[in-house]
Amino acid sequence: MLQIDHETLVVFSKSYGLFYLMAVFAAATAYACWPGNKEKFDRAKHDILDEDDQ
Repeated sequence: MLQIDHETLVVFSKSYGLFYLMAVFAAATAYACWPGNKEKFDRAKHDILDEDDQ
């Protein structure tokens, strides 16, 4: 039977958490920098400012 001690489990979970965070950061950055999303972000930027002016 496979026995995993606590230290091995902690190292694995910390490494998995790091790679998970890096993947989420890369996905969010790619989404924000994707050329097709420029219009959506520009529209959101101007909509917020237009509501404050009225």
